[in-house]
Amino acid sequence: MNWIPLTTEQQLTEIREASAAKPVVIFKHSTRCSISAVAKSRLERGAAPQEISFYYLDLIRFRDISNRIAADFDVPHESPQVLLIRNGECIYDESHSGITMDDLVSKSN
Repeated sequence: MNWIPLTTEQQLTEIREASAAKPVVIFKHSTRCSISAVAKSRLERGAAPQEISFYYLDLIRFRDISNRIAADFDVPHESPQVLLIRNGECIYDESHSGITMDDLVSKSN
């Protein structure tokens, strides 16, 4: 898995723009939560397709960005959480044990 660290609010604009060409996943991860660690591990064990970009947000360090994601994409905050962005909009979100690579791949098509 090639995680792209999400560390600035400016990257959210870049994500919206990039999602016009290919889907983008944002994974909101709590480094203090065992459920979040399991979800991250499950994603990393899955086959990550080249046609999807994967961003990783440490929401403990970057809580303001997490809040901005919730507001910008109109998705209530959860942790752990994935958002699938296509054409600048969140087309799918899931949290906790519902996070799977298979679902992300199927929803991105």
